[in-house]
Amino acid sequence: MTNVGGKSDRLVVPEKPSNKAERTAAEGVEGSGRTKGNSQEHNAPRTQGRAGAQSALERVRKAAKEDRKQRFTALLHHVYDIERLRTAFLGLKRDAAAGIDGETWQHYREGLEGNLQDLSARLKRGAFRARPVRRVFIPKSDGRQRPLGVPVLEDKIVQRAVAEVLNAIYEEDFLGFSYGFRPQRNPHQALDALTVGITMKKVNWVLDADLRNFFDTLKHAWLVQFIEHRVADKRIVRLIQKWLAAGVLQDGKRIQSEVGTVQGGSISPLLANIYLHYLFDLWVQRWRQKQARGDVVVVRWADDFVVGFQHRIEAERFLAELRERFARFGLELHPEKTRLIEFGRYARQNRSNRGDGGAPQTFNFLGFTHSCGKTRKGGFTVLRQTMRARWQAKLRAVKAELRSRMHDPIPLVGAYLRSVVLAHVRYYGVPMIGPALGTFRLAVGRLWWHVLRRRSQGNHLPWRRMRPVLDCWLPPAHICHPYPLVRLGVITQGGSRMR
Repeated sequence: MTNVGGKSDRLVVPEKPSNKAERTAAEGVEGSGRTKGNSQEHNAPRTQGRAGAQSALERVRKAAKEDRKQRFTALLHHVYDIERLRTAFLGLKRDAAAGIDGETWQHYREGLEGNLQDLSARLKRGAFRARPVRRVFIPKSDGRQRPLGVPVLEDKIVQRAVAEVLNAIYEEDFLGFSYGFRPQRNPHQALDALTVGITMKKVNWVLDADLRNFFDTLKHAWLVQFIEHRVADKRIVRLIQKWLAAGVLQDGKRIQSEVGTVQGGSISPLLANIYLHYLFDLWVQRWRQKQARGDVVVVRWADDFVVGFQHRIEAERFLAELRERFARFGLELHPEKTRLIEFGRYARQNRSNRGDGGAPQTFNFLGFTHSCGKTRKGGFTVLRQTMRARWQAKLRAVKAELRSRMHDPIPLVGAYLRSVVLAHVRYYGVPMIGPALGTFRLAVGRLWWHVLRRRSQGNHLPWRRMRPVLDCWLPPAHICHPYPLVRLGVITQGGSRMR
């Protein structure tokens, strides 16, 4: 027994979790295929087995890879396949908030087979109707609120099924430097590609860009036109148009618009990637191949992207042309989050030669602040640290949660804090950040200590008695990600994730 804060709680030593990082499969190499007619994807097996459904999509994927210009005319039967709808349902979060109809995952499961049969029949005969999404707001790290939409359960199911079918096509089209919300890709692969690109290529300038209110301003007409480059099945296009036109329900009023796609839907990330693939990715690829004379490195995560340049004049010309291109499609670069900064192995020396004091500027990407650093041998490296705003926001959230749990038993609070520290370490545990991880763990421990000291009057819990409690419940800070070049080399197996 250990008595902390005037109360007696039994301390249970938790099991040590696994520290192995999951690796993804290598990316397929981009290429152009031969021109041929529409594939026989409509002859795919109609069986209820998952193997048959996957085999049918494999035929679609193969046809998309062989012919980059092929338009698919028969895709809906892949969507209303009972097994695919069942898999989509089981893949939903069971405790997710309900949409405007109040239907929950648990209630829908009670009559699952009948519900799926009815849903499949409505999709098949074109009677499926999209419902407006319920608008909710979640706080952001900068104090603002991010609007999200909560679709009804059946819209979530069908959207996941449609996304799975369309991914079989578009995963063969998307370029290597696009990472956001794609199968078998995660933020750390994008971070690794960016770090390796800056260190291995001749990068002297970095454009840190972000689209302003992208999900609220993309135009439906352009999105549908982009989709029809590959999808000739009008029934699939109409399904997507139904979701775009459904609008949102806010304060009892239905709001519809011809621009924007609601964040929160299962298909919204894929639609955003399709939009930016034609609007940004293909344009950048052509610009780099035909106009750039120096090295250019691109990494994009959804509407947040970083571009590295060898020459400043090319970076400035690229930014000007990019603004013009986005303006033609009704989009705008965020004026505060879009910057062109001097960054790279010679940035510090160049600033010193010009008489500019101070270290080179930094930029933020995927929760990390990137700065020009040095290895132990004095070589150049990209140093990544947790963004200060993310750090502070998380500690504020932990502090508020601890106050609400002030009188909870030690094991319950310890388990919660253990999950907080583990999540932080698993995401931010990149090389050369070890001391910062230890500082975060210590900050969480001190917040817990201050709360325990307030559990009763006259409680003077000394820090020496608190240390064993922290050692028991808070996992040690450690690096759990390999060096970027090591992991990127294993994943790509010689293929580039930066081009």
